[in-house]
Amino acid sequence: MADDDLMPVVSFGSLMSEGITLSRRGQHDKALGCFNDALKLRAGDKHCLITRSKCFLKLGDTENSLKDAEASLQIDNTFYEGLYQKAETLYAMGDFEFALVFYHRGRRLRPDLHKFQLGIHKAEEAIINCIGNPSSVKLESMEELCFVSRQAELQSKKDNQKQQNKPKDQKDQKHTKKQSPKTEQQLLGQLYADKAYLEKLLKDEDLMQSSTRQGAKVMDLVLDGISYLNQRRDFWQQQKPIYAREYERKALRQSRARDKKQKPSDIARAIAKEMEDIELMLARGSAEQSCRKAERLLKKIQAWSENEVPNKYELIGNLHSCIGNAQLAMGQMEAALHSHKMDLECAREHTLPDAESRALDNIGHVYARIGKFQQAINTWEEKIPLAQSSLEKAWLFHEIGRCYLELDNAEVAQDYGEQSLQSADEEGDVEWQLHATVLVAQAQVKLKDYQSAILNFERALEKARLVPSETAQNGIIAALDNVSKSFIAELNKGHKDGTIPSHEDRLFSSESIKTTSENVEEEEEKGNPDEKP
Repeated sequence: MADDDLMPVVSFGSLMSEGITLSRRGQHDKALGCFNDALKLRAGDKHCLITRSKCFLKLGDTENSLKDAEASLQIDNTFYEGLYQKAETLYAMGDFEFALVFYHRGRRLRPDLHKFQLGIHKAEEAIINCIGNPSSVKLESMEELCFVSRQAELQSKKDNQKQQNKPKDQKDQKHTKKQSPKTEQQLLGQLYADKAYLEKLLKDEDLMQSSTRQGAKVMDLVLDGISYLNQRRDFWQQQKPIYAREYERKALRQSRARDKKQKPSDIARAIAKEMEDIELMLARGSAEQSCRKAERLLKKIQAWSENEVPNKYELIGNLHSCIGNAQLAMGQMEAALHSHKMDLECAREHTLPDAESRALDNIGHVYARIGKFQQAINTWEEKIPLAQSSLEKAWLFHEIGRCYLELDNAEVAQDYGEQSLQSADEEGDVEWQLHATVLVAQAQVKLKDYQSAILNFERALEKARLVPSETAQNGIIAALDNVSKSFIAELNKGHKDGTIPSHEDRLFSSESIKTTSENVEEEEEKGNPDEKP
């Protein structure tokens, strides 16, 4: 195979996939380059703008992060991911009031997403922490206020006179005056040791006069580090000052005393926190604890009225779904199926299309796990009209095709695999292009259309290199080898039976064997990079 054929095709989807992978690994600078290149291919893509905005935010570039979030909303002002990202960026900038506005806007569009409720909660808490509790401030005597005002004015004049008389160095020292070590340690946490080390370095006069190999002064670097830590300390002080802890403890005692008289907003915060804990437990592998906690919360919500919990039935359905997922993780298939059917019943009774789509998805998954492939197909085919994005359709068509393949209905499996590939192409998702292409090839093998199967396996191998996935590459190479052998056996059988293969078939057979052997050799050469010849 020529070297040009092995060159990866740079597409929007591949750049997005590579950027997201790099970002997950913490390589945000490299990821940013991928997103920039992707936007050159598809300018104004709102999903790419949001992923780049997240990358900017991770790098601390809040200004560009905000620009990308706003650009996505200019394209689609109902784009809930854009609203959430703008709110997150504003929160990081310390604009808690504006962040709260956009958290509320997002929640009105997507009340089923808990992250908006959590955003509202943390923004409100940050605002209260900044301004204090209004009810705790009581100003009654005007005479006392006048006295305080005069004293403050006199003190301000004295301070200004002292400041003017002080040398510049002393002013700078006052500006960077440290808080108490205990307070700083509480605010900075693990970073407190780093700041203490940098301050210790400042006392080494010889070191402070030296420079690095690049010409930068050590003193400037140390001061920059201390300045950055001071900025983070002040930011965290704004969000959660030390005095707020006593306020929180007092509020907790009061909330326990008036538990029966909770406001809807307080109930919503508590529910959002518990839902987050339930999902976190399941993600960490504590399925049994997650299930028990979800069942307890379900009983609480069922006892509350719709005035106390406006989205009561959405939460009930969501909890049935969480319980079903936990039961599936514990291997309780029948119980999981029952829970997901309860979720579906609740969604249809209260006209919740997103919840209905989720429930059908989970029910089909359980049926497939227990080997009831026809029931899984019937369930997932009900979900097709509810699928909103091309990526969701790519996954759905692939799963249906996989079930048909398990039922030895290769023709329908091939048809669904081609539909999955078309949806994956629309989305530009390389990983699902790989899965769909492999499904089509496997269906063609069962149909004994070996020539087409070999072509599709070779296309899948190219996709596997773009992902990249070494496991997928090895599996596809093995499959290619098996299909090539089957194809040759069929040609030989036809020759013995008196059916002479065409020149094109013989040529294709030799080329496929050559391609397969070249791929195997390439993989063996890559092998273990540490292995010496």
